[in-house]
Amino acid sequence: MPTLKYLRRWLLLLPLALLAGCNTVLMNPSGDIANQQGRLIVVSTVLMLIIIIPVIGLTVFFAWRYRQSNKEATYSPDWDHSTQLELAIWAAPLLIIIALGAITWISTHTLDPYQPLRRIDAQRAVPAETKPLVVEVVALDWKWLFIYPEQGIATVNELAAPVDRPISFKITASSVMNSFFIPALAGQIYAMPGMETKLHAVINAPGEFEGFSANYSGAGFSGMRFKFHGLSTGDFDQWVQKVKAGKEGELTREGYQKLEVPSEREPVRHYASVPADLYDAILNRCVDRSKMCMKQMMAIDAEGGLGKPGAFNVATMQQQPWQPDTLNSPKRKYVTAMCTTEE
Repeated sequence: MPTLKYLRRWLLLLPLALLAGCNTVLMNPSGDIANQQGRLIVVSTVLMLIIIIPVIGLTVFFAWRYRQSNKEATYSPDWDHSTQLELAIWAAPLLIIIALGAITWISTHTLDPYQPLRRIDAQRAVPAETKPLVVEVVALDWKWLFIYPEQGIATVNELAAPVDRPISFKITASSVMNSFFIPALAGQIYAMPGMETKLHAVINAPGEFEGFSANYSGAGFSGMRFKFHGLSTGDFDQWVQKVKAGKEGELTREGYQKLEVPSEREPVRHYASVPADLYDAILNRCVDRSKMCMKQMMAIDAEGGLGKPGAFNVATMQQQPWQPDTLNSPKRKYVTAMCTTEE
């Protein structure tokens, strides 16, 4: 029937029509790191298809060739072994696994997000005198805070960087784990409270790109998105001046504590200045000045901790004279502060 024939053709074209609406930025990114990662996906997929396609084809062929109605097919009920088949069945997957393992090992070291960039793109190495743009990233509930320590500014839900300049991201979170992901720039990197992860990347083309959290983190997760702007050096300088002229003023510690309160679909905000130690305080969980920083706690623990045999504690401090060499230790200062607070 002609109608049924045409209907089948349209049904075959329907998946292609659906795919036409897909955003293929992951396979056609504007950043060199993401570009290399995209090629790695393609190479890995092709290597796996070398096995998958023949297996699917042979499965269909055997089902058709040895169907019950085919009386011409060879019938060998006592067959149980073929050296040639065994070699083919085991050798081909083994070679693919070896190839995938080699590619994975090489790419894992080449694309290590903690390693500074060695190249701008496939044709250009990073010049020796190039200084990367440092961006401190904080995942909040449910918004993104970006701090530019070199420029002394901060933004909420907006990120910008010059084209062809390496970017060094320092990433942490305020409460729950999130995932920092700009598909056009590089793969996703987790953001965790009290910990710092890193990402080195570069954007090679100007434009506006989508950034978001790739890890579910609660009610406002779906709106935790931001725009990443790839700008020329001149346009980036103008953007920095625009942020410095922002109406939000300085992002103080008190302002950060208000910003940290969970909220959804926050608008873009520009902070003209930011304290140099704010990111360090966020990372060490001591934005509130009445709290001890994690790095101070770890220094105390490294010396043996408090309240343990041989360690400084409040009771012994009130009874035992101290030697001069202990007066300036972090532990002694901490216990002195504790005693003063209790009094």
